[in-house]
Amino acid sequence: MEYRNLGKSGLKVPILSLGTGTFGGTNEFFQRWGETDVKEATRLVDISLERGVNFFDTANVYSLGDSEAILGEAIKGKRDQVLIATKSSFQMGEGPNEKGSSRYHIIKALDDSLKRLNTDYIDVYFMHGFDSSTPIEETLYTLDKMVSSGKVRYIGASNFAAWQLMKSLSVSEKNNLEKYVIYQGYYSLIGRDYEQEIMPLIKDQGLGTMVWSPLGWGRLTGKIKRNSPLPEGRVKSGGLVGAPPVLDEHLYNVLDVLEEIASETKKSIPQVAINWLLQNPTVNNVIIGARNEKQLISNLDSVGWNLNKNQMERLNNVSFQEPIYPHWVGER
Repeated sequence: MEYRNLGKSGLKVPILSLGTGTFGGTNEFFQRWGETDVKEATRLVDISLERGVNFFDTANVYSLGDSEAILGEAIKGKRDQVLIATKSSFQMGEGPNEKGSSRYHIIKALDDSLKRLNTDYIDVYFMHGFDSSTPIEETLYTLDKMVSSGKVRYIGASNFAAWQLMKSLSVSEKNNLEKYVIYQGYYSLIGRDYEQEIMPLIKDQGLGTMVWSPLGWGRLTGKIKRNSPLPEGRVKSGGLVGAPPVLDEHLYNVLDVLEEIASETKKSIPQVAINWLLQNPTVNNVIIGARNEKQLISNLDSVGWNLNKNQMERLNNVSFQEPIYPHWVGER
């Protein structure tokens, strides 16, 4: 397994991490992702460790805490072997202070996560989204105290717009506070928006990116094919909750090339799609998901080889997205 620095830090992480959004499935939204119990989760953790993947990504909102609790059980006796990333800021209850990035909420959220994970520290703590109702200084001063207390090792930002991330970095620098060292965001062959605003910022500031949903909400699993009926539960244009729309023809064009390259490399379509992401120098880590052992092992085989220059060019060309304003000014 290849290891890279986690963004602007000295922490070495594997280029793949296991996402635990499938753990639990104890509410309607996350049931769609999976219903992995403690026994199966423990097996997935063990397989990951055997293959050099010691990094596990979760969030307090995943199954309203049950994902963290199951991961905590699955790593019992192995805490010194693993790295854990978790997140807060999304709604965790009915009260007005049970969401956001206020000092009140994230202190409580961190303590709750530590209890569920049965640990006394978090390796990487993310703000899951930007909270426009809380002063950035309040959030960053609180995170700084969490790091100095030893409860958190590193901090990161997830799903921030470029200006929100840059302003946060500036506030940290101005006030000599801990900085976000890593960004976690959506990026895939059918979702390349990341490249237009966020990627240049990541390069400029020396951060790195952890990619979530590398298979575009399951649309790049190989189960969707041109001129074939959709498998049950799969969508093309964006019927999945939270999934950005993708034009059918664009999706099929990308899938056609993925299928060609999968045949050439003797790899699967998902393996090719994940390998493409890892060729981007701003990507430190790709979060893979798995409902079972077979899916996990297949996704782990996305590494240890590289697409060649011609294959990368074909994928880049077929998945190209027209730049948004002002990025097209002077480009034509």
